[in-house]
Amino acid sequence: MKTFFCLLLPALLLANTAFAQYPTVPLWQGEYHGTYNKATKIESWKGIPYAQPPVGDLRWKAPQPVLKAPGIHEATKFAHMPMQKRVFSDMIFRADTISEDCLYLNVWTPGKSPYDHLPVLVYFYGGGFVGGDGSEPRYDGESMAQKGIVVVTISYRLGIFGFFSHPELTKESPNHASGNYGLLDQVAAIKWVHENIRAFGGDEKKITIAGESAGSISVSAQMASPLSKNLIAGAIGESGAMIKPTLPAIPLANAEKNGSKFAEKIGNKSLADLRAMSATDLLDAASKYGAWSLAPTIDGYFLPKSLVEIFEAGEQAHVPLLVGWNSAEIPYQSFTGGDMPTPENYTKKVKQQFPGNADEVLKLYPGTTQDEVIKSATALASDRFIAYSTWKWADLQAKTSGKPVYRYLFATPRPPEVNPTNNPNEGKMPKQMVGASHASEIEFAMGNLPYNKVYAWTADDYKVSATIQQYFANFIKTGNPNGKHLPKWEPNVNGGAVKFMNIDVTSQLQTETDRGRYLFLDKSYVK
Repeated sequence: MKTFFCLLLPALLLANTAFAQYPTVPLWQGEYHGTYNKATKIESWKGIPYAQPPVGDLRWKAPQPVLKAPGIHEATKFAHMPMQKRVFSDMIFRADTISEDCLYLNVWTPGKSPYDHLPVLVYFYGGGFVGGDGSEPRYDGESMAQKGIVVVTISYRLGIFGFFSHPELTKESPNHASGNYGLLDQVAAIKWVHENIRAFGGDEKKITIAGESAGSISVSAQMASPLSKNLIAGAIGESGAMIKPTLPAIPLANAEKNGSKFAEKIGNKSLADLRAMSATDLLDAASKYGAWSLAPTIDGYFLPKSLVEIFEAGEQAHVPLLVGWNSAEIPYQSFTGGDMPTPENYTKKVKQQFPGNADEVLKLYPGTTQDEVIKSATALASDRFIAYSTWKWADLQAKTSGKPVYRYLFATPRPPEVNPTNNPNEGKMPKQMVGASHASEIEFAMGNLPYNKVYAWTADDYKVSATIQQYFANFIKTGNPNGKHLPKWEPNVNGGAVKFMNIDVTSQLQTETDRGRYLFLDKSYVK
């Protein structure tokens, strides 16, 4: 590939002289015609294949290299989104088709020459590995590209298509592994970027991977995998790591049992029968309650061990990490249920869920007033949902990588909606959120507040967005988020004080005060 690329450079240079008017990029697999935004001076390509369509006999196989397709292909429209149900109401897709044929990526670049050597961001979407797509406007790369970065979003297989294990699949695999197909798709996309990004002005030695929620979990996994850890220069994780209780990988044997049980539930279907099912029928069958359980797999190929074991041994990617979570990932009702958040009800819930440690939990998450209950129940629910796993990831990376870890807490809540809907429970319960909810930082960090028309963004919101986006851009460029006109952000290193940047209207560096909470949970989750 490198030899071919050297031969291709003259053609690339010729093509790039007309980039502004005719953004056509010649790649090994074919030429792709994109679009140019005169206002931003950003070129973009949408729907470039990075692997063969995983259909037919390629269903539940590792992604295969994309085939050569001579000629010029239109890359001005988002390709098919992955197979999925409508699970998350906040997901807005610009792709207008859904298909098992979904292995495509999108590129935004300010580059004008293969010699620009610009830093690269590869972003993985969230959605619990059951929803999402690279076409979502909150992940749009144009704003970040204006910071001098080549931005890539990808689509990868989801749900039953991306994480199905079965003994027959393991047997037929040359790697004696099954499951993790969605994660292997991400590896293929990173490799594609590594081999082709110079054509867009990027530098394959300066690839930072990033993602939110399942995307963040993916980043932690790609840092751990021997297939991808040496292909990246940095990593950004926004809420989530593949560490218990947040979608941890399970042993291959357990995953195979889940797959066999699913085949039995839908009629003892063989692997050939399962592959012969239409994508729609397969999705419907797997989406029925109790039919199948999604989990990444410790398969001995993509993941040789659990993430905790890999990071504890220092076998992960030794790269700078920018990582954090939001101040109110999920509402207090996730812990208290439908009960009013009174101290009495809260104490009762704590004793029910922590029968042997209730007193310790009440010290770490006190609830002597209604306001304190709401705050503590939000924190406890959020920690158990996703904050603890993210903390563990950051803690282990600081201890064993020898590289800086920049930790943040995003604390800016979304403003009121432009056209609020009537809520029948309005006024019956206290306000649900006491901070920034799960996924609410994405538009801020990527500079995409204007794409989200639901909320009445304020000048303060745009100020916060400018701050966190600049932190992210600086980190992608240098491995260090610091820069002019930004509060100084000190990294965490092994043996040093644990600090984090509290990102809000007035952002400030703070020292960790909640370590006791995570150490308490650590005793339960790492076993």
